[in-house]
Amino acid sequence: MREPEPVAAAPLVRLDGVSKTYRAAAGDTKVFEDAELELERGQTTSLVGVSGSGKSTLISLLAGLLLPDAGQVVFDGRDITALDDVDRAELRARRIGVVLQSGNLIPFLTAHENVKLAIELAGGEDRASDRATEMLSQLGLADRLDHLPRRMSGGEVQRASVAVALANEPDLLLADEVTGELDSATAQQVMGVIFDAWRERGLTVLFVTHSGELAAMAEQRLRLADGRVRRD
Repeated sequence: MREPEPVAAAPLVRLDGVSKTYRAAAGDTKVFEDAELELERGQTTSLVGVSGSGKSTLISLLAGLLLPDAGQVVFDGRDITALDDVDRAELRARRIGVVLQSGNLIPFLTAHENVKLAIELAGGEDRASDRATEMLSQLGLADRLDHLPRRMSGGEVQRASVAVALANEPDLLLADEVTGELDSATAQQVMGVIFDAWRERGLTVLFVTHSGELAAMAEQRLRLADGRVRRD
């Protein structure tokens, strides 16, 4: 008797016919129309596109921070567009790490307190303080633990935001121009931390970048153009 063919695992994340338009008094801006995307489990993906092509919007849709006008955003078999705000927030806290261009730090907490809180919200209270220190030190911020975001440079805030995004040991990491304000050496350091997490935990990673060199590091390379996601 022939052995059955192995069943391929379903993608961790899928966009299915997603459309998104921003509406304003000055006129509507269509960002996506029937967009499709799959992120396989444990896969690294880079995303490039001209300014205004919708890269940040795509990150926000995948994280459940924005809802599409039509279509589905499916995470691990679950349509997150059908969840309420509380359930989407809980999903992010436990399974999705997000680094936005503007940073994702709480302004009245120190870098260390931000990371420690993210660990605790994900249910990892054991050694949360020590782990926060370790993560920030890996990103070259050992001397910035007690600094509030306003006392840190833009690049330091981005690195601390990476630590927050990885603090919950997510299944999916979404990084929007995470190296945009970093010099080349520090950018390589930050991407090294992200790729170490990918190797150690089978993390699924999508990162937006303007750097062709960084984009080429990913297993899958995508480009946004004309409201669609295309293979680069």
